[in-house]
Amino acid sequence: MRIRHKPWARPELDACPFYKKNPELNRGIWREQFVRLQSLHLELGCGKGGFMAKLASQNPDINYLAVDIKSEMLALCKRNIEGEFAAAGRAVDNVLLFAHDIERLSLVLSPEDVVERIYINFCNPWPKRSYQKHRLTHTRQLTTYRTFLQPGGEIWFKTDDRELFMDSKGYFAESGFSIRFCTEDLHRAGIEGNIETEHERMFSEEGKPIYFLIARCEKSEQREENE
Repeated sequence: MRIRHKPWARPELDACPFYKKNPELNRGIWREQFVRLQSLHLELGCGKGGFMAKLASQNPDINYLAVDIKSEMLALCKRNIEGEFAAAGRAVDNVLLFAHDIERLSLVLSPEDVVERIYINFCNPWPKRSYQKHRLTHTRQLTTYRTFLQPGGEIWFKTDDRELFMDSKGYFAESGFSIRFCTEDLHRAGIEGNIETEHERMFSEEGKPIYFLIARCEKSEQREENE
């Protein structure tokens, strides 16, 4: 998504107590950056933060990391989170934001960070074959996620793009994930507690089905040997 330059974004983020300006400094110690030691979940490509704002405010017993490559996006995300928490009468104490290239996520997250769930919502489908390796669900990306996603951890993936969805099921299989739940029409599946993203509402209003799956990270042979 393209977004105009916002000169206020960087200064506002720098002054935000739940924004991490140099995320690489927290590699391996992310869990220690929160007020409480509890389960750690991650959203990749959080955008304007509507999803994360509701998710984190509704689940104070879980800590959340939210990443996007654009400071302008994260600044809007920050404002949405603050608004949602204020409406709930809570201080923001279980969310941290940082800007980074998701394709280089291993520079800021290590096996010691132990993420239990990853959310990927409406990522760029990269339809051209020569660009498909940039997909956030591509095999090479999933292999990276496995380094810090605990065995038995999950990836929750939503998209409106059928081709990306079908290809992604293959990527998950290639990368040692099992599909625990899968639907080609999320809003007809009757799942309780679904939090709609901005894109999800837009696509639904256009009559497009929302594809959704939950993939489980199976224990690798290498991990078994190390345990």
